Amino acid sequence: MKIQVNTGHSIEGSEEMVRWADTVVERVLGHLSKHISRIEVHISDENGDKGGAHDKRCMMEARLDGHQPIAVTHEAQAFGQAVEGAAEKLKGALDHILGRMHDI
Repeated sequence: MKIQVNTGHSIEGSEEMVRWADTVVERVLGHLSKHISRIEVHISDENGDKGGAHDKRCMMEARLDGHQPIAVTHEAQAFGQAVEGAAEKLKGALDHILGRMHDI
C-alpha cells in the first residue's frame, strides 16, 4: 500500500506533518493494506490565514485493486482531527465495501 500525502498551498508541508499523516493512515488502515494499492491524502486549510471553525480539511482517496477509487472528506478545527476523522471514515467505507464483496 503506497501512501501519498499532499498539502494545500497555504500549508507548510513539513516532513513532520507528512510522516505523521502517513503514520495515522498506517495505523487506521494498515489491516486493509492487502486490498489497497494506493491512498492519497490531501490536507488543506480552507480559510488560510483568516481562521475559522472547521476550516482544516482532509480528503482521502483509496484505490482498491479492480475497483473504482473511494474518497472521503473530513473537516475539523485542527489538522490532526481532520486527518484522523478522514481515516476513520475511509476505514468504515472500505470495511463496508470489502464486507459486501466477501458476502457475494
